[in-house]
Amino acid sequence: MSENDYQLRRFSPKVQEKVKEYEIKFDPKNPIPDDASLADDLFEAAIELLADVGAYCTSTSRVISYTEREIREALRSAPEELTMGEGKDRKKLRGRKTGDRNPPWCLLGAAGAGCSSDESFTTLVEGYAEIPETNAITTPALTRVGGMRIRPASPLEVLGAMRNAVLAREACNRVGREGIPIMNSLATAESDIAFAAALHPKFGMRRSDGYMICCMDPMKTDFARLNKVTTAHSLGGPVGICEGPLLGGYAGGPEGTTLSSVAHHMMGVLTYQASWTLPFPLHLRYTSSSCREMLWVVSTTGQAISRNSHLISTNINFTSAGPATSMCLFETSATVLAAVTAGLSIESVGVASNRYEDRMTPVEPRISAEMGHAIASLKLSDANEIAKKLLAKYESKLSNPPLGKNLHECWNAEKRRPTKEYQSLIRSYKKSMNGLGVELKEEI
Repeated sequence: MSENDYQLRRFSPKVQEKVKEYEIKFDPKNPIPDDASLADDLFEAAIELLADVGAYCTSTSRVISYTEREIREALRSAPEELTMGEGKDRKKLRGRKTGDRNPPWCLLGAAGAGCSSDESFTTLVEGYAEIPETNAITTPALTRVGGMRIRPASPLEVLGAMRNAVLAREACNRVGREGIPIMNSLATAESDIAFAAALHPKFGMRRSDGYMICCMDPMKTDFARLNKVTTAHSLGGPVGICEGPLLGGYAGGPEGTTLSSVAHHMMGVLTYQASWTLPFPLHLRYTSSSCREMLWVVSTTGQAISRNSHLISTNINFTSAGPATSMCLFETSATVLAAVTAGLSIESVGVASNRYEDRMTPVEPRISAEMGHAIASLKLSDANEIAKKLLAKYESKLSNPPLGKNLHECWNAEKRRPTKEYQSLIRSYKKSMNGLGVELKEEI
């Protein structure tokens, strides 16, 4: 069938049918709900949705179909844990449960945001690797090589992907984190040829790193992405699927977006043979994950997955505001709160919707990790009350968020610390969080 027929005549109507059948309702008064039956209904509805609509390959204009039996068998046989990294940084990544006392796995960094130079790239990765809670790195994406803008599927992209691998490993080595896994693999490699080229062992990527490969919304893939999957599996590396259903897109509102996100987890296990999933549902208008509806989507997705499966899921959060603003720190705190208390681990953070080059620092992922560790075992009802107070601090600004400052304006690369101005803002933020009952580290 055509792509439009799959999206508009198959996927969208079926999502709305399941939402109505299972009576899935968004409650704006409770952005972090505590409703086990809602989570269980979402999980069953997602299985039925995937069995009804399948996944779509745009390269062949064909639907990849799965039966309900195949879906359930894939969920049972999916890995329960992964061993990532080397040496002293070698650790186990496991799925979590709602209310889990174990801290989340912290995949910290730029979430693939663009940076303009080798210098910016190295500065950022060094900062990420120095965060004590960092379990794995998510690198930025180089947008230039030698000052020249990278074009997709060009020789410059191939070279940029190679430099991505070399510079990331070198930056981690500089700060004594030689074995830390780089779990978003090669953010610079958009094309399959650049991805494959940069996986040559001499550039530093390892089997113990992670190979994150995206799908398209809704439930779509193509040969370029499947080529990446095939290449990564041939090397013996664990593959993660990155999926970002849009609230306001083909799945509709928060109810359908949550259903789509849960079904994408299952699609990843089947279509990519993925070992873990990285959901990043986004609001179509704000292109971030911190508004009231998105907190509900993140939380209900996490509860559905963690209550009904052993899948390893690591939520990526995106802020509307930029660095060196209190809004950015409150936004990332709210989304981390929703994800971790629901039973997810975290990847953090896409700052200012990842729209701008060099507009991120190591501060935002550090704050995300500290928050994730501080609230790991918090009850959903308590998390809900904190979320409402956090929303009150920034919800009215989402339509016109402050962009803050870029990396070089608020981060001292030589001292590897935020500027004094940013340090002052961080102290004020932590004081506010303490007032909400969340005890964060005093040091900066």
